[in-house]
Amino acid sequence: METLCIKTPVGELTLFEDGGQIVALDWGQGLDTPRTSKNPVLSQAAEALRDYFRSGDENFKTLPLDPGGTEFQRRVWKEMQKIKPGKVKTYGEIAKSLNSSPRAVGNACGANPIPILIPCHRVVGQSTLGGYTGDGGLDTKTQLLRLEGYL
Repeated sequence: METLCIKTPVGELTLFEDGGQIVALDWGQGLDTPRTSKNPVLSQAAEALRDYFRSGDENFKTLPLDPGGTEFQRRVWKEMQKIKPGKVKTYGEIAKSLNSSPRAVGNACGANPIPILIPCHRVVGQSTLGGYTGDGGLDTKTQLLRLEGYL
């Protein structure tokens, strides 16, 4: 597994690549995590994130992502990937489309191993922003939604 750390407005983010696919994105930098990489997948993902933080637009669709997870989690994450920047869906809306419950959708959001690239920050509560498990919690979710022009 190879890693790459980049600086962003929401803090340092470490990308993890395995088998030619991005498998995780974590906040912070490990002790031995490099800031440059010749790995084409990590370089592509890092550039896509830099572009996102510059413009609020995303170009994540072509990134090879493999978040693992259960079948249900993967279905939720696939629904999240359909939400365009600047738009949101509620936990309930996603739950209804999957014949599930909002709480189960929220749990899948919290288990998302590739936040931002799989945009769990675009899933909100019926009358609140809901939660966010990324570093900085709701402040980070708010910052991402502002960047995209939702707030």
